[in-house]
Amino acid sequence: MPSQLLKEFLDENDIKYISIMHSMAFTAVEVAKSVHIRSRELAKTVVLNVDNELAMAVVPANYKVNLDILRQTLNTDNVQLAKESEFTPRFKDCEVGAMPPFGCLYDMDVYIAESLSEDDTIAFNAGSHLEAIKMNYKDYENLVKPRFIFLDN
Repeated sequence: MPSQLLKEFLDENDIKYISIMHSMAFTAVEVAKSVHIRSRELAKTVVLNVDNELAMAVVPANYKVNLDILRQTLNTDNVQLAKESEFTPRFKDCEVGAMPPFGCLYDMDVYIAESLSEDDTIAFNAGSHLEAIKMNYKDYENLVKPRFIFLDN
């Protein structure tokens, strides 16, 4: 089952989505293989500390986060990967590493790789290592209002 918070949010906003059960998977690339989605089309959530505030970078599953590119893109020297101890208290309804890319639910800014907007749909972890959600990309963008980042991989 998706995170209860996410499910309620999508349902309250009358968003159509598909919930995809899959075998246990701990990396975004494993999830993509399990649900038969190309890894560049599955979004993974990486929690960052940007100027001492938590934020989400939403990037393709096969992308390796390059902090130097993010620092340049976000125009700050203070960008680093957040420690689990910093962000897990915000994700009480999620398993660590399976957080959905909905910063609006967790009081975080969202920076999304522009390449993810090129598809009609977006797929991502639903809060557990056993389920993903696929939904219309425009619905996602309208709900989350992410800021685009242009990343070279």
